[in-house]
Amino acid sequence: QVQLVESGGGLVQPGGSLRLSCAASGSIFSINAMGWYRQAPGKQRELVAAFTARGYRSYADSVKGRFTISRDNGKNTVYLQMNSLKPEDTAVYYCNSMLRDYNNKYLEVWGQGTPVTVSS
Repeated sequence: QVQLVESGGGLVQPGGSLRLSCAASGSIFSINAMGWYRQAPGKQRELVAAFTARGYRSYADSVKGRFTISRDNGKNTVYLQMNSLKPEDTAVYYCNSMLRDYNNKYLEVWGQGTPVTVSS
């Protein structure tokens, strides 16, 4: 069984910063892709930032220049550094991974979500 555990969400004022973490654990043979999505109230879930299967960083246009995704392969962990936060960044942030387990199964796994609120 594989799980993703997120942390780092919270309340921050506009212009502030937060750093999210997502650690994958369990029967993981390899991670093909891993990243962050978000869902604001009344809106569809959208990609924020991710490492693609080829290892490239991909960002939503709305966060380019403000958010940075990074990873620690040894810890199966990805981070999302969010700077210059805006009220429109308010959402629940979900970690997502496409991976292969030791049973040679390809899985898509979601974390439980961590809320981010940007408000004065």
